[in-house]
Amino acid sequence: MYNTYPTEADILFGGFFIGFLIFTLVLALLGYIITAIIYFYTTKTNGLGEISFWSWIPLLNVYALFALGSTKTSLEEIKKDALKFLLIYIGLTIISIIPFIGILSSIAMIVIGVYFMYRLFFRWTGESGTAILFVVLTIITGSIFYYVYGLIKMKKPFVV
Repeated sequence: MYNTYPTEADILFGGFFIGFLIFTLVLALLGYIITAIIYFYTTKTNGLGEISFWSWIPLLNVYALFALGSTKTSLEEIKKDALKFLLIYIGLTIISIIPFIGILSSIAMIVIGVYFMYRLFFRWTGESGTAILFVVLTIITGSIFYYVYGLIKMKKPFVV
């Protein structure tokens, strides 16, 4: 006969799994809150206060990132540019559910996200090489560098 009761190893593994899941969710929530704070204050500091509320909306807060990284100069052009990229990003998110094509869609989403992260670093620093270095540091540190640098720079106007 088979033993259908959980063993101590099963219970231990389940406890570690639940603990890891809770730890991951707490880190994700903390990362979301820090990112929202960075986007909120950066948009307010740099004259985009009308769209700063987007920073707090889950999954749509990339609109603030797209606006911050825009190359346009007027507020209306920045909004249109950010909306265009937001719609592309949402479309890619929906397509990413489809098997095989979803991998390409996810890669495109990563490329767009890294590009706009580069644009944000470029606008903070004013130097292309430094912005690339900061993107690499963000990837290596698992976004910790982005959070620290963003919290330092969020209340300072863009250099570029």
